[in-house]
Amino acid sequence: MSKKKIVPILIVAVLIVLAFLVKTFLFRSHFKYAGTIEVTKVDIPARVQAVIDNLPVKEGMIVEKGQRLVTLSCEDIKIAYDLAKANYTRGKSLFSSGNISAESYDQIRSKRDDLQVRTSWCEVSSPLKGTILTKYFEEGEMVNPGAKLLTVGNLEEVYAYFYLPHDEIAPLKIDQQVTATLPEMDDKKFPGVIEFINPDAEFTPKNVQTRDERTRLVYGVKIRFKNMEGVLKPGMTLEWNSGG
Repeated sequence: MSKKKIVPILIVAVLIVLAFLVKTFLFRSHFKYAGTIEVTKVDIPARVQAVIDNLPVKEGMIVEKGQRLVTLSCEDIKIAYDLAKANYTRGKSLFSSGNISAESYDQIRSKRDDLQVRTSWCEVSSPLKGTILTKYFEEGEMVNPGAKLLTVGNLEEVYAYFYLPHDEIAPLKIDQQVTATLPEMDDKKFPGVIEFINPDAEFTPKNVQTRDERTRLVYGVKIRFKNMEGVLKPGMTLEWNSGG
């Protein structure tokens, strides 16, 4: 083959190699990892057995910390508390005059205090500012101690776990600023902060689509996102490019 024919072939080969290198290192697209949105949720239980007298909140309602959510009737507790208060008043007078022992007085006072606390449990308040996610009972229903009345979640801050292989974990740091996207909203961007990096490897959770990915050892990275507009909802999927 003549030199005139070889030179163009070499030039084309070089150009192909250069194009491949440019595409690989300058225009490469990093793999996007998917994470499911979760919220901090609190289950609010009943602490006494009683009938629900008032339950003014609805699912989806935003409530403040300390806001009253449920009122329980508690007739028996209230009657017992009124009696305990009257006994305490008499016992205090008798103890002051020396007609009962200190032990008897302490028992009377302890019973009054116990019923006072139980009476306070009849008014159920929210332990945090959040949104009513689930309501389990309606007014007029009887509830037992430990029964879940409501679930409240803080939707102003949400989080998601992304599962990365070990070679992508090293550059990441706690409090590092990152950006994830929501595919259903034309890749709308949401800034987030890395809150936790699991120091122990685990198998990819079962909710990942492919069997091959589920058998890989990965590290969970928890990223927290501000959600003041309420766009992000539990169960939505965010995508994150750990190299971008």
